[in-house]
Amino acid sequence: MIAFGPEVWDRMVTAVEAVRDRLRRATAALESAGIDYAVIGGNAVAAWVARIDPAAVRNTQDVDILLRREDMPAAKVAMEAAGFVYRHAASIDMFLDGPSKKARDAVHILFANEKVRPVDPAPTADVMEYESSEDGRYRHLTLEALVRMKLTSHRDKDRTHLRDMIGVGLIDETWPAKYPTVLAERLQLVLDNPDG
Repeated sequence: MIAFGPEVWDRMVTAVEAVRDRLRRATAALESAGIDYAVIGGNAVAAWVARIDPAAVRNTQDVDILLRREDMPAAKVAMEAAGFVYRHAASIDMFLDGPSKKARDAVHILFANEKVRPVDPAPTADVMEYESSEDGRYRHLTLEALVRMKLTSHRDKDRTHLRDMIGVGLIDETWPAKYPTVLAERLQLVLDNPDG
């Protein structure tokens, strides 16, 4: 049997804090450089869920940020000045949180208004579809844009994030009407089966 001592709990807390710190440093670097961006993915979901029920917030292991492709050169300069290291691997643009770090210790970049995969039914959101976090420290996608991106990706973790938002009442039965047919059908399936 594997023992779970205090050091395991400390590592768990440290891992969560490292993601939050990475988010703060990355967004501060982009803000300081005047680069438009929006936080997406699990951190954006957490920001929305926390507005309703902080106890329902799910931790995430990485930071995902939406940028305009034409802003990437300036983002590289800003992020590298903040200690991040640019890497492009497996068709993913990312900024590692230091030269010896792994892809899990990175800020992953998606490009605004572009399809992530050619088969995706919709492109990503625009960076201007954002709201500021409650503390004003960073910008995250509007709820409607975030849900659209989650429905487009439609991976298991995306459906889990949708369930989290449904669970706190951010999304309800009126929402499928906001989206094109394929996305509306995907959302209706999640609404019809909120427990997965």
